[in-house]
Amino acid sequence: MARVHNFSAGPAALPRCVLREAQDALLDYAGTGMSVLEMSHRSEAYRAIIEDAEATLRRLLDIPSSYRVLFLQGGATLQFSGIPLNLMRRGRAGYVVSGNFARLAWQEARRYGNAEVLASSEATGFDRIPGLDAVERRAAAGDLDYLYICQNNTIFGTQFRTLPDCADTPLVADVSSCFLSGPLDIERYGLLFAGAQKNAGPAGVTVVIVREDLIADGPARADICPTYLDMRVQAEKGSMYNTPNTFGIYLCGKVFRWIEQTDGLIAMAQRNRAKADLLYRTIDESGLFQGTADVESRSLCNVTFRTCDAETDEAFVSHARERGIEGIKGHRMAGGLRASIYNAVSMDSVSALAACMREFELSRGARSM
Repeated sequence: MARVHNFSAGPAALPRCVLREAQDALLDYAGTGMSVLEMSHRSEAYRAIIEDAEATLRRLLDIPSSYRVLFLQGGATLQFSGIPLNLMRRGRAGYVVSGNFARLAWQEARRYGNAEVLASSEATGFDRIPGLDAVERRAAAGDLDYLYICQNNTIFGTQFRTLPDCADTPLVADVSSCFLSGPLDIERYGLLFAGAQKNAGPAGVTVVIVREDLIADGPARADICPTYLDMRVQAEKGSMYNTPNTFGIYLCGKVFRWIEQTDGLIAMAQRNRAKADLLYRTIDESGLFQGTADVESRSLCNVTFRTCDAETDEAFVSHARERGIEGIKGHRMAGGLRASIYNAVSMDSVSALAACMREFELSRGARSM
């Protein structure tokens, strides 16, 4: 059966070469006589896997030695609690609520201290990144334990073009849906984290990159912080406080290698920009389709758009499915349509979607602008 053009928001498309390599390892990994799914996480063979995954990620992102890399479970959602439990030492943090996941993170942090909303775009339906002037002034005041952002908003299709200037306040960022889509200046962050299921691997692995001094003294709320969420413990145990997601980490390592072997993150960013430009140009030139995110906040990872009404949206989803295009129905909170164009989504797939949109528009008698 032919593979579809997969625009799912996550779990998302994986590189075909990685899937083939994993397929080979399912019965016999590297001559060990056992599957990569079967081996002990304490074995020498598996230790080499997790160490190579971390080393490759460090090379890709040029991660300084003063930052620890953790491969955890529980999804990015568990870190909505883990971050305030570890970092909220004075009991006060600032949040930029630019979408649903930032809102959920803020609501969770309120359980552990004073989590202030410093800016929000909820009033305009999360269609943009809110202004950051007041946020930067608040961060510069120096009384926040950290400033929290969700760098790319998967549901609403918006993305920070520039990071806020936080002065000495640590910047904490959920980068789940833009992780590894291009270079990151790691030293701009105190902590960044990502669910792997967008660009980095399968669902079930969460990558946390944290500045070592922020966790050196243990969790801020040691009285209530579960040991599993204690980042100092996880760092000391090499992400093996308990049995990790061994197969997921193995696949992440293979994806990291694939990015490295396809010329790294600068080249990946260029390819992703070209894919986004094609889709946004198709939308902007259309008389039927319209973008839903403010032009200055448009995401390069999740392109959100709609037609004239919900019925036509559904008709387009069906039209696309008949042409082997899947995963373009918008999130239930936002409606409309969405194409997630992560790293493993090829330009061929994006071109197929753009052609399908033009074909559908002509079939409806809509006239391009």
